[in-house]
Amino acid sequence: MAEPPLTRVTLLTRIRDGRDTVAWREFVQLYGPVVYRFARNRGLQDADAADLMQDVLRSVARNAHRMEYDPKRGTFRGWLYTVTRNKIYNFLSSQRNRPRGTGDADAQERLEAAPARDDDGPDAEWEKEYQRRLTARAMERVKDEFQPATWQAFWQTAVEGAAAADVGVGLKMTPGAVYVAKSRVLARLRDEVKKLMDDEDNSSP
Repeated sequence: MAEPPLTRVTLLTRIRDGRDTVAWREFVQLYGPVVYRFARNRGLQDADAADLMQDVLRSVARNAHRMEYDPKRGTFRGWLYTVTRNKIYNFLSSQRNRPRGTGDADAQERLEAAPARDDDGPDAEWEKEYQRRLTARAMERVKDEFQPATWQAFWQTAVEGAAAADVGVGLKMTPGAVYVAKSRVLARLRDEVKKLMDDEDNSSP
């Protein structure tokens, strides 16, 4: 059986050891897409966003050995947001100084118009992307706790948006049973997401 996903505190502790490939792989799976999508949503092209993601991950690797966990200093997520945002602005600055023929002028204008406010913490766009990844991770953690039919009832109604009556036909369940299954999984997911968030909010670089 595969090793279960690590808690955020455990993960952020273990990446301090650059030789812990399991922890680094899970770290990249969780945070890499958050950084990449944030950069893309800010207007960076695919290749530039991928390069920026790698640059951010290198920054984490360089600083991982001295990470300590003190909630008074803010969360790791907030620190990662600041690193990512600053690198996006550095990228923008380099684009202004060295125009690229394939650049997106509209994207540059959007980046220039975006305020950089150090004291506001992660913005809504960053938090939305992070929550999406955290929910996916929570699903991985809890899926095996449910019978296949229960999980499918949840997945088809909550994720795919199918009607409970239609899902019930395929799963040989009444619409009421489908709703109950969906509610059970959603409640468990809420608990798991909260646990993951609490773990992270107790950690800082």
